[in-house]
Amino acid sequence: MVSVRRSPSPPQDSHAAVARAFKRALVSQCHPSMLFAVLLPFLIALVGAILMMWFFWTPLTDWLRTELARWGAVQRVDDWLAAVGMFSLKVYITPVIAAAILLPASGVLGLAIAAVFVMPLVLRHLERGEYAGLARQGRHPLAVSVWNAAWVSLVFVVGWLLTLPLWLVPPMAIVLHVAWWAFAFSRMLRVDAIVDHASPAERRLLLARHNLPFWGIGLICALINLLPPAWVVLPVYGSLVYAHYGLDALARLRGERTIDV
Repeated sequence: MVSVRRSPSPPQDSHAAVARAFKRALVSQCHPSMLFAVLLPFLIALVGAILMMWFFWTPLTDWLRTELARWGAVQRVDDWLAAVGMFSLKVYITPVIAAAILLPASGVLGLAIAAVFVMPLVLRHLERGEYAGLARQGRHPLAVSVWNAAWVSLVFVVGWLLTLPLWLVPPMAIVLHVAWWAFAFSRMLRVDAIVDHASPAERRLLLARHNLPFWGIGLICALINLLPPAWVVLPVYGSLVYAHYGLDALARLRGERTIDV
């Protein structure tokens, strides 16, 4: 009698798998098609930033000046600086806060574009290489991808705005920046990396089994995101990292079968 059953998950070195995904993504990023793909989310984020600045900069800065005038501490510091002949705090802090609101919104828009529209290009590129034999078993991948990108973007923007006052408490500016971008990278790209190939049951299992490595990749991407030059390539490079890790994990999951005779 021959039976096929799923064996327990073999122990895997998640650190080695994450490092391998970053290394493979770096090689894939140098491919001409992936270099060209960098332009799409970057241009979308750039156009989004310009439009947001154009339409929302004046009303946002006016509203911020009004709100800052109601804060007694800010007003007292501003009055003291004016009395000693220095600059006005509200004049300088208002555009900084406005930029801290509008630029991340355009950035997460670029990441959402990468997740929905660039990730399929990434997956087709990887399917021609080491993942050529990995069958596509996903259901309604576009709908799942759009929904996931929408709710992650909404939570990111709302959470960013609600925690923005905490930036005044050192070192919360860096901590919150890294935390929110780790959330955006992890929650958005890990789903899109496997939604085309993994069945719904496989997707749930992979997301549960590899939750910490997925968050680890998001944390590394968020730390890289602190460097402004990385903003150009990070949406596509992050997609490549998640695709390599997710597809490799899916391939290993489908290989976890034993035959009993």
